[in-house]
Amino acid sequence: MTGSVWKLDESAGELLVRTGVTGRAARMGHRLTLAMDSWRAQVRWAAAEPTGVELSVEVDSLRVVRGEGGVKSLSGPEMTIVRSNAMKALEVDRFPHILFQANDIQVSADGYRLTGSLQIHGETRERTVDVQVQDLGDSWRVSGEADVRQTEFGVKPYSILMGSVQIADIVTVSFAAQHPKGR
Repeated sequence: MTGSVWKLDESAGELLVRTGVTGRAARMGHRLTLAMDSWRAQVRWAAAEPTGVELSVEVDSLRVVRGEGGVKSLSGPEMTIVRSNAMKALEVDRFPHILFQANDIQVSADGYRLTGSLQIHGETRERTVDVQVQDLGDSWRVSGEADVRQTEFGVKPYSILMGSVQIADIVTVSFAAQHPKGR
Protein backbone atom coordinates (compact mmCIF):
# COMPACT_ATOMS: atom_id res chain seq x y z
CA MET A 1 0.00 0.00 0.00
CA THR A 2 3.02 2.28 -0.13
CA GLY A 3 1.89 5.70 -1.23
CA SER A 4 -1.54 4.48 -2.26
CA VAL A 5 -4.90 6.18 -1.92
CA TRP A 6 -8.19 4.43 -1.30
CA LYS A 7 -11.11 6.18 -2.97
CA LEU A 8 -14.54 5.37 -1.61
CA ASP A 9 -18.01 6.68 -2.37
CA GLU A 10 -21.65 5.77 -1.84
CA SER A 11 -21.23 2.72 -4.10
CA ALA A 12 -18.85 1.21 -1.51
CA GLY A 13 -21.15 1.53 1.50
CA GLU A 14 -23.50 3.73 3.45
CA LEU A 15 -23.49 6.82 5.60
CA LEU A 16 -26.50 7.06 7.92
CA VAL A 17 -27.78 9.56 10.48
CA ARG A 18 -30.13 8.44 13.25
CA THR A 19 -32.13 10.93 15.28
CA GLY A 20 -33.99 10.73 18.54
CA VAL A 21 -37.07 12.61 19.71
CA THR A 22 -37.42 14.72 22.82
CA GLY A 23 -39.93 17.08 24.40
CA ARG A 24 -43.12 16.74 26.47
CA ALA A 25 -44.92 14.95 23.62
CA ALA A 26 -41.92 12.97 22.31
CA ARG A 27 -44.02 9.82 21.95
CA MET A 28 -45.84 11.54 19.08
CA GLY A 29 -42.62 12.02 17.09
CA HIS A 30 -40.55 9.69 14.94
CA ARG A 31 -37.00 8.51 15.46
CA LEU A 32 -35.57 9.01 11.99
CA THR A 33 -33.02 7.14 9.91
CA LEU A 34 -31.55 9.36 7.20
CA ALA A 35 -29.16 8.30 4.44
CA MET A 36 -26.57 10.57 2.89
CA ASP A 37 -26.62 9.27 -0.69
CA SER A 38 -23.68 11.23 -2.11
CA TRP A 39 -20.31 11.21 -0.38
CA ARG A 40 -16.64 10.78 -1.25
CA ALA A 41 -13.80 9.59 0.96
CA GLN A 42 -10.07 9.25 0.45
CA VAL A 43 -7.68 7.37 2.69
CA ARG A 44 -3.99 8.12 2.11
CA TRP A 45 -1.53 5.34 2.97
CA ALA A 46 2.22 5.23 3.66
CA ALA A 47 3.49 1.66 3.83
CA ALA A 48 0.74 -0.32 5.62
CA GLU A 49 -0.58 2.58 7.74
CA PRO A 50 -3.17 5.24 6.93
CA THR A 51 -1.80 8.80 7.13
CA GLY A 52 -4.88 10.86 6.28
CA VAL A 53 -8.61 10.64 5.75
CA GLU A 54 -10.89 13.08 3.96
CA LEU A 55 -14.66 12.74 3.74
CA SER A 56 -17.00 15.09 1.88
CA VAL A 57 -20.77 14.69 2.07
CA GLU A 58 -23.28 16.49 -0.17
CA VAL A 59 -25.97 17.72 2.23
CA ASP A 60 -28.58 17.86 -0.53
CA SER A 61 -28.25 14.08 -0.93
CA LEU A 62 -30.08 13.50 2.37
CA ARG A 63 -32.86 10.93 2.03
CA VAL A 64 -35.36 9.90 4.70
CA VAL A 65 -35.13 6.11 4.98
CA ARG A 66 -37.68 5.53 7.73
CA GLY A 67 -39.33 6.90 10.86
CA GLU A 68 -39.88 4.68 13.89
CA GLY A 69 -42.33 5.34 16.69
CA GLY A 70 -44.84 8.13 16.53
CA VAL A 71 -48.59 7.98 16.58
CA LYS A 72 -48.73 6.54 13.04
CA SER A 73 -46.28 5.45 10.35
CA LEU A 74 -44.36 8.10 8.49
CA SER A 75 -45.96 8.46 5.02
CA GLY A 76 -44.22 9.35 1.76
CA PRO A 77 -45.47 12.98 1.80
CA GLU A 78 -44.39 13.30 5.46
CA MET A 79 -40.92 12.04 4.50
CA THR A 80 -40.77 14.82 1.92
CA ILE A 81 -41.64 17.37 4.61
CA VAL A 82 -39.03 15.91 6.99
CA ARG A 83 -36.38 16.23 4.26
CA SER A 84 -37.43 19.80 3.51
CA ASN A 85 -37.22 20.71 7.20
CA ALA A 86 -33.75 19.15 7.44
CA MET A 87 -32.58 21.11 4.37
CA LYS A 88 -33.82 24.34 5.98
CA ALA A 89 -32.17 23.57 9.33
CA LEU A 90 -28.86 22.73 7.64
CA GLU A 91 -29.17 25.74 5.27
CA VAL A 92 -28.07 23.60 2.33
CA ASP A 93 -27.92 26.62 -0.04
CA ARG A 94 -25.26 28.27 2.15
CA PHE A 95 -23.54 25.12 3.41
CA PRO A 96 -23.75 22.41 0.73
CA HIS A 97 -21.08 20.11 2.18
CA ILE A 98 -20.13 18.40 5.42
CA LEU A 99 -16.39 17.77 5.65
CA PHE A 100 -14.20 15.63 7.89
CA GLN A 101 -10.41 15.67 7.63
CA ALA A 102 -8.13 13.63 9.86
CA ASN A 103 -4.34 13.62 9.78
CA ASP A 104 -3.78 12.24 13.29
CA ILE A 105 -4.40 8.51 13.02
CA GLN A 106 -3.58 6.09 15.82
CA VAL A 107 -3.81 2.30 15.78
CA SER A 108 -6.50 0.92 18.13
CA ALA A 109 -7.41 -2.61 19.22
CA ASP A 110 -9.79 -3.21 16.29
CA GLY A 111 -8.93 -0.47 13.83
CA TYR A 112 -7.91 3.17 14.06
CA ARG A 113 -8.67 6.34 16.02
CA LEU A 114 -9.00 9.33 13.69
CA THR A 115 -8.61 12.84 15.06
CA GLY A 116 -9.28 15.84 12.88
CA SER A 117 -11.71 18.59 11.98
CA LEU A 118 -15.42 18.22 11.29
CA GLN A 119 -17.19 21.04 9.44
CA ILE A 120 -20.97 21.25 9.49
CA HIS A 121 -23.11 24.31 8.75
CA GLY A 122 -19.98 26.49 8.40
CA GLU A 123 -18.71 25.61 11.90
CA THR A 124 -15.55 23.56 12.40
CA ARG A 125 -14.82 21.51 15.53
CA GLU A 126 -12.18 18.94 16.41
CA ARG A 127 -13.51 15.37 16.45
CA THR A 128 -12.18 11.94 17.28
CA VAL A 129 -13.78 8.97 15.56
CA ASP A 130 -13.01 5.31 16.15
CA VAL A 131 -13.22 3.10 13.08
CA GLN A 132 -13.19 -0.67 13.04
CA VAL A 133 -11.46 -2.61 10.28
CA GLN A 134 -12.36 -6.20 9.39
CA ASP A 135 -10.53 -8.51 7.00
CA LEU A 136 -13.20 -10.14 4.80
CA GLY A 137 -10.72 -12.16 2.75
CA ASP A 138 -10.89 -10.38 -0.61
CA SER A 139 -11.78 -6.96 0.83
CA TRP A 140 -11.58 -4.76 3.91
CA ARG A 141 -14.68 -3.56 5.78
CA VAL A 142 -14.35 -0.22 7.52
CA SER A 143 -17.07 0.98 9.89
CA GLY A 144 -17.61 3.50 12.65
CA GLU A 145 -20.14 5.49 14.59
CA ALA A 146 -20.05 8.87 16.29
CA ASP A 147 -22.47 11.18 18.07
CA VAL A 148 -22.79 14.79 16.88
CA ARG A 149 -24.46 17.59 18.84
CA GLN A 150 -26.26 19.72 16.24
CA THR A 151 -26.25 22.95 18.26
CA GLU A 152 -22.45 22.73 18.58
CA PHE A 153 -22.42 23.43 14.83
CA GLY A 154 -25.09 26.13 14.85
CA VAL A 155 -27.89 23.83 13.68
CA LYS A 156 -31.19 24.30 15.50
CA PRO A 157 -32.98 20.95 15.88
CA TYR A 158 -36.41 20.98 14.25
CA SER A 159 -39.40 21.15 16.57
CA ILE A 160 -43.19 21.37 16.38
CA LEU A 161 -46.04 22.12 18.79
CA MET A 162 -44.08 24.90 20.50
CA GLY A 163 -41.19 22.53 21.28
CA SER A 164 -43.35 19.72 22.64
CA VAL A 165 -41.91 17.42 19.97
CA GLN A 166 -38.40 18.02 18.70
CA ILE A 167 -35.50 16.22 17.09
CA ALA A 168 -32.94 15.42 19.80
CA ASP A 169 -29.86 17.63 19.73
CA ILE A 170 -27.51 14.65 19.52
CA VAL A 171 -27.67 12.56 16.35
CA THR A 172 -25.71 9.38 15.67
CA VAL A 173 -23.74 9.13 12.43
CA SER A 174 -22.69 5.68 11.23
CA PHE A 175 -20.47 4.71 8.34
CA ALA A 176 -19.73 1.34 6.75
CA ALA A 177 -17.88 0.63 3.51
CA GLN A 178 -15.86 -2.08 1.81
CA HIS A 179 -12.67 -1.70 -0.19
CA PRO A 180 -11.27 -4.51 -2.36
CA LYS A 181 -7.78 -5.74 -1.51
CA GLY A 182 -5.05 -5.08 -4.02
CA ARG A 183 -6.45 -1.75 -5.24
